Amino acid sequence: MTKSWDKEVDTLVIGSGAGGLLSALVAAANRADVLIVEKESQWGGTSATSGAGIWIPASDQAREAGFADKTADAFKYVRKLSAKNVPDANIRAFVENAAPMLRWVTAHTDINYQAFPYPDYHAENPGGSPTGYRTHMPLPIDGKKLGKDVETLRFASPAASLFGYLNWHFDETYILLFRAPRWWWHLAKSLARYWFDWPFRFRSRKDRRLTLGNALVGGLKLALNEKGVPLWLNTPMEELITEKGKVVGAVVRHGGQSLRIRARKGVVLAAGGFDKNQKMRDDHAPLYSRAYLSGGTSGNTGDAIQAGLGIGAQTLNLQSAWAAPVFYVPGEDRGRLCTIERALPGSMMVNQKGERYLNEAASYHIVGQIMARRELEHKDASPSWFVFDHRYRHSYPVGPLYPIMPDWLQRGEVRGILKKGRTVAELAAAMGVPVDTLEATFARYNDYAARGEDPDFHRGEAAYDKMYGDPRVGPNPCLRPLEKGPFYAMPIYPGDIGTNGGLLTDDQARVLDTKGKPISGLYAIGNNAASAMGESYPGAGVTIGPAMTFGYLAARHMTGAND
Repeated sequence: MTKSWDKEVDTLVIGSGAGGLLSALVAAANRADVLIVEKESQWGGTSATSGAGIWIPASDQAREAGFADKTADAFKYVRKLSAKNVPDANIRAFVENAAPMLRWVTAHTDINYQAFPYPDYHAENPGGSPTGYRTHMPLPIDGKKLGKDVETLRFASPAASLFGYLNWHFDETYILLFRAPRWWWHLAKSLARYWFDWPFRFRSRKDRRLTLGNALVGGLKLALNEKGVPLWLNTPMEELITEKGKVVGAVVRHGGQSLRIRARKGVVLAAGGFDKNQKMRDDHAPLYSRAYLSGGTSGNTGDAIQAGLGIGAQTLNLQSAWAAPVFYVPGEDRGRLCTIERALPGSMMVNQKGERYLNEAASYHIVGQIMARRELEHKDASPSWFVFDHRYRHSYPVGPLYPIMPDWLQRGEVRGILKKGRTVAELAAAMGVPVDTLEATFARYNDYAARGEDPDFHRGEAAYDKMYGDPRVGPNPCLRPLEKGPFYAMPIYPGDIGTNGGLLTDDQARVLDTKGKPISGLYAIGNNAASAMGESYPGAGVTIGPAMTFGYLAARHMTGAND
């Protein structure tokens, strides 16, 4: 006898990141009855904590900025970088539908995206863009429109906010980083706006000026609220329900009981990767072995991937992750992505022997991969050391370490990991690395940096390297000798911002079984699905851009949309 349903909808979305929210919105816009369930007490997923950049080839915004892009070039670029086992059709589906997706988002929500002159990570490759304009960033939105929903919106990552609570936009980062004229006035205004948000400030630490990831998911939630789409928090999925090989719904835990939810048109798995599941990492992604170093959120435990495996789904590239170097502050629940610091002049990275072994200014994915492989082969890169001098210390932030602010005013946990020495020899002793080796590394690095050269690892030569360099420093914005003590070092680890291997899907985001056939009624997007990027990271925004694009395609497919 068939069990009865506790609730019936057309579309059930598992997870509340940007991809899941957009798939729900597109389905609702096509007259579907939609329910979103989120296992955690906050909504927005890892998307909410991110910079929310999306990599979109041939967009309207890029065209308006004067960049004439072609999807054929984008396909050539991604195809060359992506793993060979990723189907051409999936890459083509992304590059050809990304711009229409973004056009739909800007037409149906309050979200506005701007194309940035942000070079592709491997812009020198065929089809790459050294001038950028494929990476798009959202403009801030007013979170007051969300009402009480803003209180359960996940906070931005500590690496993407100031003091852990003040939201800022991409442009504002550079004003503060390089202390542009009247930078202090911009900071004072931002702090005043935050602290004088009364009476809200007395009941929440949340900044209601939403930027970056908060702006993206906040704008999507606003549009969903207008359509009356419910989002249930504290509601994990327990299992998928199938009938005659078709997914017809799921069992979720809500309000202390298990509920059977029927999904007449389909279930969308959008619950993130398995970043925080140590066993799955051990089994599938041992190169990126430490779950606590991941920048992903605590809910990313691979539940949806395992549910798909339980009904015969096929997986792809489970060994892969969005690799990244991270700082880790004891007691925090995630690693802090290190993006900008590595490219700034007056710094370098060394292993536990005191040797440089990479181009510090390369994309975080490449640096994270090199660090992880170095640790696997030599056991001397986790942690590595991020080394900088007195001038750097008081010019730029280093993860949780703020410039200008004296050492004794920094958080105790930060002081505990910061190493310092009046001389290179003293610093080496504090780090526990051979003095002679570190002194030799300093001497060689400084000699070439004074000329703006790095013959060992070519730092500052690629367009991407220069993106985060200091334009006030020449001839190479990424290089300056480390000359004046005291000298400093912070431990930096091979980590990630999420796993990106998952369920194998087709070009409509349908999950495939072990025979390569679509499982009717089941879709997977974001880090629940194997990324079309394979093990590569072509440019800023290739995580959320495809998640949203395939969420858009999944919703249109299941609702039969043809507009």
